[in-house]
Amino acid sequence: MELIKGRKEGAKLQRSNESQLIKGALTPTIIIGVIAITAAAYFRGTPGFIGALLAQVVVVIYFLVHLLVSKFSRDLDPMSTMAMAMLSYFAKILLAGAFFWVLGRYTTEADLDRKVFGITAVALTFAWLGGEVASYLKLKTHLPLPHEPKP
Repeated sequence: MELIKGRKEGAKLQRSNESQLIKGALTPTIIIGVIAITAAAYFRGTPGFIGALLAQVVVVIYFLVHLLVSKFSRDLDPMSTMAMAMLSYFAKILLAGAFFWVLGRYTTEADLDRKVFGITAVALTFAWLGGEVASYLKLKTHLPLPHEPKP
């Protein structure tokens, strides 16, 4: 009975860790995103607004996929986890390339400010990664350490 209770508590701890990572990453990303969207709308008009808003959506989706893959692969063996990670990276790169191709092909500078999109996407990426690293460093993860051999 204690083993089942321990597993449930461990699962709650894992969910808590992942939710802390998401919260820690989303908070600065949303703050920077709101600032970027407001500034882009003010200085560049509707195309800037659309570019910054689209960058916010793309960056958040891109990084949320990473956290969802890590959530689903938590209980898999290391080979399966690596396969899922590589598949998700390949799929994200392929989809991002297709998305950028569609943007380049079917939008004009009058519809979407590409410079604002790029600058906002880079700023949001730094905000997400900084928030995720900061929240990870606050986690109390317990890793089993090897015992020292007895003489």
